[in-house]
Amino acid sequence: MKILFFSDLFNYYKESLSNELKKIGIKNFELTTETNNFKNDVRFIIYSPTKKNGKKVKRDFSSYENLIAVLSLYAGIEDIVGNETLKCPLVKMIDEDGLTNSMIEWCLAHTLRLHLGIDRHILGQDGFWRHRIKPPIAKDRRVGILGLGALGKPVAVFLKKIGFKVFGWSRTQKKIDQIKCFHGSDGLKQVLSESEILILLLPLTSETRFILNDHSLELLPKNSKIINAGRGELISDNALIKKLRSGHVECATLDVFQTEPLPKTHPYWVLPNVTVTPHIAADTPVESSSNVIAHNIKNLINGELPNGIVDLNRGY
Repeated sequence: MKILFFSDLFNYYKESLSNELKKIGIKNFELTTETNNFKNDVRFIIYSPTKKNGKKVKRDFSSYENLIAVLSLYAGIEDIVGNETLKCPLVKMIDEDGLTNSMIEWCLAHTLRLHLGIDRHILGQDGFWRHRIKPPIAKDRRVGILGLGALGKPVAVFLKKIGFKVFGWSRTQKKIDQIKCFHGSDGLKQVLSESEILILLLPLTSETRFILNDHSLELLPKNSKIINAGRGELISDNALIKKLRSGHVECATLDVFQTEPLPKTHPYWVLPNVTVTPHIAADTPVESSSNVIAHNIKNLINGELPNGIVDLNRGY
């Protein structure tokens, strides 16, 4: 059985994934990047987006007739979900020990940073004693989350545990203990209109692309704060820049962008109320994700559902 890497991360995963597969009793496998020979022996493909000459490579899965599944190394699968040559199950990365915890920590850190106004002290080392500026406590701060899936839900639950008034929106109805969940266009309007801090953790689909635009940003309360750790194209850059410059949106912390790396001439670099981080909110650790992939492969071999199966019609 061949496990083919459509990824430039093979050298990072080769030893770790091999060890995890052996550990759970899978034998007679070969990890490879060789795409020309023995295509009928390929049962699984490990996938991550790759570029050649600055352009994303579009993979052709049609010649792998005995392919059981494609397993993504990332939680985001918008680069592959519309591939018309993909005729087998697609499995996205759900790594609670690694990727999910990384996202929780990043969102918690920046939510607390904006909630407490920490920047004014870090950037204000000018001899002025700003003791009269005090933030509300967490239970008086309204935090809205767009996206209540594999990443959004645990972030919402964690922020609720430390006291924030958390509510969220998703395309379809969700139920999470002690968190108000909204859906549909009316629900989106309600969440936007109440969010003092808005966190974006949606997948990128045709329905969510530019979900924050001129119209929807206007629904946010004045002086609201935005955190985007989902996908760059969830936000219209021009619309957000207008709202940042007008003061309607007080500040934005952005980890994902329409073009990455973010071009040096992009206005986000010079706007004083924007914090840019280089797509580091939810790293995929090799060790824990290798464990996830190995168990998903074992489940698929045994005819069981893997964790992270993608609904190709919905796009996530």
